[in-house]
Amino acid sequence: VQLQASGGGSVQAGDSLRLSCADLRRTFTNNGVGWFRQAPGKERELVAAINWSGSSTYYADFVKGRFTISRGKGENTVYLQMNNLKPEDTAVYYCAKSRTAGYAISRRDYVSWGQGTQVTVSS
Repeated sequence: VQLQASGGGSVQAGDSLRLSCADLRRTFTNNGVGWFRQAPGKERELVAAINWSGSSTYYADFVKGRFTISRGKGENTVYLQMNNLKPEDTAVYYCAKSRTAGYAISRRDYVSWGQGTQVTVSS
């Protein structure tokens, strides 16, 4: 296992959570990282992504203004701060390493997936 996602839990609508993606083998220092999510019966979708330096980010429209992706300074960790959570955010969240230094939009451009962490938001 190279990437370990953690920080999920069960919260109420409007609450916040911070997910962490730890790079256990120090493999994504020079790579972009993406956070994806998959709800039951739905395809895995990109939530947010960040390039190798943290200078460029991407957010899906459905999380813009609520979620923030960042890279820990001097840490091999990428965070996803999730504010104002909604029931429709309920899913298993995964992190993955991009093939390149930049971030990618397509799932095909990501490798080294973490095991996922469950986020459940109740109304």
